[in-house]
Amino acid sequence: MSDEFEDVGEVGPIDYLVVEFPGNRMTGEGFPILVDLVDRGLIRILDLMFVKKDDDGSVTGMEIADLTGDGRLDLAVFEGASSGLLGQDDLEEAGAALEPGSSAGILIYENLWAAPFAAALRRGGGRMVASGRIPVTDLVDALEAIEAAH
Repeated sequence: MSDEFEDVGEVGPIDYLVVEFPGNRMTGEGFPILVDLVDRGLIRILDLMFVKKDDDGSVTGMEIADLTGDGRLDLAVFEGASSGLLGQDDLEEAGAALEPGSSAGILIYENLWAAPFAAALRRGGGRMVASGRIPVTDLVDALEAIEAAH
């Protein structure tokens, strides 16, 4: 195990995202915010990779240099953001979720902001038995249904 994870008791929750860009239209608008989250110590990027699904359904990994060649995106800050956790099987799995003619960013990150809380729970004998995310659209739908019922 790498030095940065020697004390697992101090590691925050690890999450992943696969964000699809239909029609390969990645504007890069979210990247400065991602950099800000890292700079403020809220998250640590463990892996960041990109994948493209061609119209024929074939899936290929993309290098950051492939995305910045037109000069529109400056992703140099993400060069080397790889712990080796993501492999070809992960690219294929992410690609299976994509529509043909789309690309995606795959991000694995540690929630540094939650590390002290998670460590305290572990020291107290607690253990995670379930975790998940509620999609924003589901939350909005549930709140609208509650409002409509009153």
